[in-house]
Amino acid sequence: MPQPDNPLIVQSDRTLLLDVHAPRADECRNALIPFAELERSPEHLHTYRITALSLWNAASAGFSSEQAVQVLEDFARYPVPEAVAVWIQETALRFGKIRMVPAPDADGEPYVYIVCANAFVYKEIASNAMLSKHLVAYEYKEPENNVVSVSEEEKRWCFLLRLVERGTVKQQLLSVGWPVKDDVPLQDGQPLELSLKDIASSGNKFEIRDYQKSAALALVGDKGPGTGFGTIVLPCGAGKTIVGMLIMSLLKTNTLIVTTNISAVHQWIDELLDKTSLTRDQIAEYTGETKTILPVTVATYQILTWRPDKEGPYPHFSLFRQNNWGLVIYDEVHMLPAPVFRVVAELQAVRRVGLTATLVREDGCEGHVFSLVGPKRYDVPWKELEHSGWIASAECVEMRLDLPADKELAYAVAGVREKHRIASENPEKLALTQSLVKKFPEEKILVIGQYLSQLNEVAQLLNAPLITGKTSTADRDKLYAQFRQGEVRVLVVSKVANFAIDLPDASMAIQLSGTFGSRQEEAQRLGRILRPKNKTARFFTLITRNSVEEDFGNNRQKFLAEQGYSYRIVRYTGEDSLCEVCNGIE
Repeated sequence: MPQPDNPLIVQSDRTLLLDVHAPRADECRNALIPFAELERSPEHLHTYRITALSLWNAASAGFSSEQAVQVLEDFARYPVPEAVAVWIQETALRFGKIRMVPAPDADGEPYVYIVCANAFVYKEIASNAMLSKHLVAYEYKEPENNVVSVSEEEKRWCFLLRLVERGTVKQQLLSVGWPVKDDVPLQDGQPLELSLKDIASSGNKFEIRDYQKSAALALVGDKGPGTGFGTIVLPCGAGKTIVGMLIMSLLKTNTLIVTTNISAVHQWIDELLDKTSLTRDQIAEYTGETKTILPVTVATYQILTWRPDKEGPYPHFSLFRQNNWGLVIYDEVHMLPAPVFRVVAELQAVRRVGLTATLVREDGCEGHVFSLVGPKRYDVPWKELEHSGWIASAECVEMRLDLPADKELAYAVAGVREKHRIASENPEKLALTQSLVKKFPEEKILVIGQYLSQLNEVAQLLNAPLITGKTSTADRDKLYAQFRQGEVRVLVVSKVANFAIDLPDASMAIQLSGTFGSRQEEAQRLGRILRPKNKTARFFTLITRNSVEEDFGNNRQKFLAEQGYSYRIVRYTGEDSLCEVCNGIE
């Protein structure tokens, strides 16, 4: 029987429509978080989708298929299509049908077993040519001091696998629709005593927020098999660094932290010194500028992926093996470069956590993060933290400008990439940026763009400092510090400032150009201004009308729509329209 007051419409293609105006809509939204992915959230109907990966993430966190179906039935306005319920049950049950469990060492080399729940699964894997290169049918033998229970059925259907191929096989099994439940106990690294301070060295009171504690505990678990690895998804400004430090304090072990750039390395070191009991002689920097290894070492992805010959080995991969690490933290894990995935595939015996604001990857490699770093252990909607006051509210405005007449011919005959550049570098954007900066004299403003020539022009026009990839680390850190302290009000930045840079007082961003409509980039750029503050943050995006920028913009906006942010779109025709826009902002 239809339940017209219920908020959820379950469709046969496994999309879910949530009527945000219906009773129990908020309750339903929270119930969907464990097993469904939010795709779009415009004003009235939010769209979720149930995917195999979302169900396996849920299963890894202990959320069963029965619970998922029950949520749908409890909130559905119309009967749940039987095909959807059956698909959920069958797909979710694939998680756990294949497990990795301890095996005895053989010939001095460590191994693990892959055990299967039944003959059907075993035979499907055995017949896969890609997997047969790594897996050997084997008679199960109980390893000494085994702490993982294995059923008699699983012992019958067993493969032997070299430990170093553990991650590679996880990836391959996921690609053929069989997620692995990894129950091989993780190795303890070198012990390291550390704790979090109640009063930071800066003199500020330091308190862990409830959601930060929940995120850390979801990762650490009981420290038994199947725990200690995974991904934590929190909005920019919600304190992912603090979650990482809390995990360190719970595990108390040597830790390798890998992040996006040298400024982020310095930021991690400053935070560790400010908020933990660690001293400077316990923390090392491993970058292009300094290469030291201590109990806590902070490195960049760039140094790890550097090699003198493009066909040669990566000499700095040895960092992963040069210390008895008990924990590896991958900051901004959605940025994990492909070469590092190779090392991560080997590091399956080490506790590891990925921190990110979004698991969106434009290359579709979210599954690699799931299989190699670990499944999503914790997620919280951006808007939920906004309503709680932990991140700022934001007003997003897209301003569309005409292309000057003298650029129209060049645009018309250009290819798609060149069209994007011509539209992105529309000279009218410079004057509008200058007007916006003047209209908001009280705001601390980031002007963000993709193209260096455009950024140089706007920096000169605004008489503002510019940070690009060519800016030295010392100069970057100095300018970031001046911006935080209020000595600099406007900062022009290239994409080097997209990630892992904490500028808590930034209250407005002007986006001149971007990377072909990247949703990930959009999320990060908005995140620069979401640190909590007692006013609404302002996010302006400047777009050339009737150009490919509009098309790319639709994809770029998609992620923010998923998080509940709406864009106002305004055609810019001069100062009058600018006044109209500014008057409409809170």
